[in-house]
Amino acid sequence: MASGLEPVPLTSQKHDPAWKHCQMFKNGDRVQLKCLYCSKIFKGGGIHRIKEHLAGQKGNASTCLRVQPDVRLLMQESLNCAVAKKRKKQKIADEITSFNDPSGSEIDPFGNKCGLNTEVELIAVPEAVELDSTLLINQEGESTSNKGVGRKKKGRVRKASRSSIPNALAVNDNTLVGSKRTNNHANMAISRFFYDVGIPLDAVKSMYFQAMVDAIASQGEAGVLAPTYHDLRSSMLKNALQEVRNDIDQCMGTWGKSGCSVLVDEWVLEKGRTLVNFLVFCPEGMTFLRSVDISDILDSPDSLYELLKGVVEEVGIRNVLQVVTNIEERYVIAAKRLTDDFPTVFWTPCAAHCIDLILEDFKKLEWINVILDQAKSILRFIYNHSVVLNMMRRYTFGVDLVDIGATRAATDFTTIKRMVNVKHNLQSMVTSEEWMECSYSKKSEGFAMLDHISSQSFWSSCILIFRLTDPLLRLLRLVGSEKRPAMGYVYAGIYRAKELIKKDQKDYLVYWNIIDHRWGKLQHHPLLAAGFYLNPKFFYSIEGDIHHQIRSSVYDCIEKLVSDPKIQDKIVKETTSYHNAVGDFGRKIAIRARDALPPGKVVYKIFLYNLILSDEWWSTYGGGCPNLARLAIRILSQTCSLISCNTDRTTIQKMHDTKNCLEHQRLSDLVFVHYNSRLRQMVRKDREQDAVDPISFENMGIVGDWVMVKEGCSEDFGSSNWMTEDPPMGNTMLLGPSTDDVEDLGAGFDDFEIFEGVKNGEEENGEDNVVSQ
Repeated sequence: MASGLEPVPLTSQKHDPAWKHCQMFKNGDRVQLKCLYCSKIFKGGGIHRIKEHLAGQKGNASTCLRVQPDVRLLMQESLNCAVAKKRKKQKIADEITSFNDPSGSEIDPFGNKCGLNTEVELIAVPEAVELDSTLLINQEGESTSNKGVGRKKKGRVRKASRSSIPNALAVNDNTLVGSKRTNNHANMAISRFFYDVGIPLDAVKSMYFQAMVDAIASQGEAGVLAPTYHDLRSSMLKNALQEVRNDIDQCMGTWGKSGCSVLVDEWVLEKGRTLVNFLVFCPEGMTFLRSVDISDILDSPDSLYELLKGVVEEVGIRNVLQVVTNIEERYVIAAKRLTDDFPTVFWTPCAAHCIDLILEDFKKLEWINVILDQAKSILRFIYNHSVVLNMMRRYTFGVDLVDIGATRAATDFTTIKRMVNVKHNLQSMVTSEEWMECSYSKKSEGFAMLDHISSQSFWSSCILIFRLTDPLLRLLRLVGSEKRPAMGYVYAGIYRAKELIKKDQKDYLVYWNIIDHRWGKLQHHPLLAAGFYLNPKFFYSIEGDIHHQIRSSVYDCIEKLVSDPKIQDKIVKETTSYHNAVGDFGRKIAIRARDALPPGKVVYKIFLYNLILSDEWWSTYGGGCPNLARLAIRILSQTCSLISCNTDRTTIQKMHDTKNCLEHQRLSDLVFVHYNSRLRQMVRKDREQDAVDPISFENMGIVGDWVMVKEGCSEDFGSSNWMTEDPPMGNTMLLGPSTDDVEDLGAGFDDFEIFEGVKNGEEENGEDNVVSQ
């Protein structure tokens, strides 16, 4: 960066979308802008020149060669929209300028120039309206003096009539956003419905919300007769139920080839009731089967076993490879009996739950807990005062400090990482003149925030926490992914996490012991080890012989999943060809594709997934080993976690509360439609359309410790005003490009100490170290 350039935070008045993709600096009295992608500095031309630079529009600026395609398209649309708006304004101005009063009025109501600076349209007005030539209506509906309209002549103002003034100026409530048109009147009607019924505001994020609005708007001005209460409970519900069943039928047709996993997701409701939701996972998508109240059988593993057995038989014993549950003792007992009765089915503890428990144990270490408390005190102060919150968002260029993860523990550590990423921005804020003059800087919490943000010890500890937990956070995202079956990656993920901890921490056995304690039931799970072995990306990156425990796990899978001894022998023989890269496995295109193609049978094209991943590695190059290829595809097509889905628990609770048989059946079908619809859109939406607001009520369950005032706190937060809060921008450009979690796993798995785990004597030392920490 050129010397003498002083960063300038963006103000809330900067509404142009291009401001999110540049930084502003001050060089003496001149303001300069810097592109976030190619770092080119513009000494003039303003934000419009930056926009042309990003859009690749030749003229006043060179083209940015590093900008992302979606950003380039956004800038092009913004420029086109600006041109269209300018032409429309000019057309309106021309119409107004050329307007002549046919009745020969003594007053020229509009003069020769138009002083309007807002978008308007001409509409007819009734005769009763009188037009005062000194007043025009601005976009907010306020009367303002129109100094640029023309000189007012003496005399009376005649009453405006359709014969004398066929058109008058009025506000245009419609504005263009991208290719959509927003209508304030329609938006207020929708808002009143939400507020009246008490619908959660995040319901607008549903993929069906805009589709509903578009369908209504497509009916034109004739109006649409809304469905009645009974329509929604009968005919509409029947149609929706049939749509969902048709989708699920297509998904079920693939279970025989790719295999599937039964997921047992347990919920505990506020009233103490315990529910279990049964789902089925396969590469074509997840399917919700039913919800069962198990409150009365919690202490009966036999009853729970009968329940699991019924679901496995319903899905098909030939289709099910594993049943995934949490690690509660009742599930361990029931699953043991289930796998004894069904020898071809594995029981798998939820990997995401195990990783979350590891992170929770890390939080209990004293030095980590102290830093988390200090960081939370900073963010609680910022997120409860709109003035401080707005200032923070300006200095971080729209980057929020709270980074919401899958769980509370994950959120704690992702937020620490986010704070490390914007460390210098926070330090610039608390040392700025703006902060010094702010009244909040004089409060005790303001002084404490200054001390922490200025402390080198605080930031050093934050960096250590970030490096310690980041591999586990990446693994948590992998195992909880609904778009990519994780079975082929989780073994490599836990290996890489322990490897990085060993490199960074002298007392790494302390953390290894915590990991092994929670990961014990998955440490040598045959499916996870076989997934690692059958993933060519990892298998061929190992120098020397594969670890004996991994090879033994592959044999366990062969014996358990393949009942025919002859097929078992063929598979073992074919593993030699795979190991030596014989035949098609050794082709150059197969070698290049080890990293490029997904290893298993993952053709996401029918049910839930928008992306199409064809020509998978095993189905493409495994033709010479058909038996091994079929087994590999079935194993690599599985998940290893209970994938969470944001659903309406109120409807499910109503279903279980209803005692009438007919209404219970109706509500069961409603839950079936609702749950499967949420599963469908969960994977279709790559990202949220709107920026996530950390202080919204919907997120309080996960981020509460970071933004909620502590009970008994003496600080007066009554002075905060939500109306003055700048909305979150969701800008992540300052954080740099995101990386793929699979690519971060890299290659090379040659540390046998990691495969074998901590020895017994070392475990005892590790426990002593944890206590001392």
